[in-house]
Amino acid sequence: MAQALAPGLLVDTVEDRRPQWDNKFQYLLSCVGFAVGLGNIWRFPYLCQTYGGGAFLIPYLIALVCEGIPLFHIELAIGQRLRRGSIGVWTAISPYLGGVGLGCFTVSFLVSLYYNTVLVWVLWYFLNSFQQPLPWSTCPPNLNRTGLVAECQASGTVSYFWYRQTLNITADISDSGTVQRRLLLGQVASWAVVYLCISRGIETTGKAIYFTALFPYLVLTIFLVRGLTLPGATEGLTYLFTPNVQTLLNPRVWLDAATQIFFSLSLAFGGHIAFASYNPPRNDCRRDAVIIALVNSVTSLYASVTIFSIMGFKATNDHGQCLDRNILCLINEFSLPEQSISRDSYPAALLHLNATQPGRVARLPLRACSLKDFLDQGASGPGLAFIVFTEAVLHMPGATVWAVLFFGMLFSLGLSSMFGNMEGIITPLLDMGVLPRWVPKEVLTGLACLLCFLSATCFTLQSGSYWLEVFDNFAASLNLVTFAFLEVVGVIYVYGMKRFCADVKWMTGQWPSLYWRVSWRVVSPLMLLGILLSYIVLLAFRSPSYKAWNPQYELFPAQEEKIYPGWVQAVCMLLSFLPLLWVPASALAQLLPRRRQRREDTQLDTGLKLQDSSGC
Repeated sequence: MAQALAPGLLVDTVEDRRPQWDNKFQYLLSCVGFAVGLGNIWRFPYLCQTYGGGAFLIPYLIALVCEGIPLFHIELAIGQRLRRGSIGVWTAISPYLGGVGLGCFTVSFLVSLYYNTVLVWVLWYFLNSFQQPLPWSTCPPNLNRTGLVAECQASGTVSYFWYRQTLNITADISDSGTVQRRLLLGQVASWAVVYLCISRGIETTGKAIYFTALFPYLVLTIFLVRGLTLPGATEGLTYLFTPNVQTLLNPRVWLDAATQIFFSLSLAFGGHIAFASYNPPRNDCRRDAVIIALVNSVTSLYASVTIFSIMGFKATNDHGQCLDRNILCLINEFSLPEQSISRDSYPAALLHLNATQPGRVARLPLRACSLKDFLDQGASGPGLAFIVFTEAVLHMPGATVWAVLFFGMLFSLGLSSMFGNMEGIITPLLDMGVLPRWVPKEVLTGLACLLCFLSATCFTLQSGSYWLEVFDNFAASLNLVTFAFLEVVGVIYVYGMKRFCADVKWMTGQWPSLYWRVSWRVVSPLMLLGILLSYIVLLAFRSPSYKAWNPQYELFPAQEEKIYPGWVQAVCMLLSFLPLLWVPASALAQLLPRRRQRREDTQLDTGLKLQDSSGC
């Protein structure tokens, strides 16, 4: 960097041919598209709802300022200055840190496998949305066509379409089942779309990103306008942002806020390093880091308002249906005239009947209908997208149009994030020259996508969703936090704060302020170390269990909690620590040959001295 690479050596004959972004807006969109993903839609709103509404924004903003933006600046700076992918960057900073780049490369590969599988599910729902009525609105007939499928009647139409007609899930992770042809074809189609968009690197990605990054904002705005006009939207937003300051006393709130910032910005994957490597060397990466991080956080907040305006409508609708069922019970039991009890008069009528005839009321199957209870039924991850929100869409006028828009938006969000994931794989391969330079880039990209496709076929099995949950829980979290900690330590304490600040000054024209230096040297490393230790503790005390969809379970449609078999637990541990093994392995690969060479040099010097003494 400033001293390791002189400005004149920064762009050699190879780097002269390195592609560059067409314009600054294209680069910013690519980084925003990579950072803003499915988690902004289906995890951040859930965390706000769970942890005290508006109160959650306090630890979230603190984590953004003290952890997210400083680490993001480091990634953009080293990628832009060295103009290489993650492996080349860390090898250049220190040969002993090459394992960090290899680890980031491995995590990007593993995450791409299951992230693209989510896109397969989204694509399946998107294609099924072009039907009227929507296929998850009714139960199918049984084999004898004498009634409806019992599993669907017991679980509900939306859950049945997800678990049986989409996943065709088994009741145990040990029962792999068969490959589901529709999901396999979806994998082919999804990886084909990814390949077409990234086949020539940023030359094709830069064109596709204009649609994939901007279309979700258009759809979110349309949903927001529609959601605010629905009954119950005000209740949903009030519930979301009503602050509960007491939750801030829970340490888990601060941990989840810090990790949400970390994963939402897609840090330590290597994708941002790869994107920044195609920038001009003198680009203002500090300003880029702040802009992209703020856009990402504002998007999360914007998505929360949109999601909970519609969740409020769903809760209000479910609350009204609950009241209607109770009212019907009262009317039938006491032979009251129809429409004699309204939703508004139900509490008073129930109170009167309970006071005059408590025995008859007690025998009725009345449910406790509380709007807050329905608002409390939050979900995150696939449960929000494929069950909760999908059910909410059914109650909206013009459900088909809203389903098409929603799943089209999710596919665009996931696709733009896949661009960054695959760039974190392909750019290091190009920099290392794994194929001769006369081989077109399209061939290397095609081979990478083919390998990913073949590796991801395990997720098309009937047990595939269980394995996706294993990968999601164990392949990325611990590894990425560790690599991020090593990134900060490697740049600030191995390469050196002064040298790095000099590089930033050379690129941006300004020496980093006190905020950046304190964050890099003290605050960010301590926060990452705290997150890392907390993760290890949670992993150690976490029950190795999963929730299975089992129609034979006595509490069905509730999911049955099962313990992972021993061999699955071994796979979980392997995923948790395998990418980390690159760090010591790479360091030893550098250290042992140097020690051997030093020993040989010492022996040679000793032999020469003995020859000199015998000659005398």
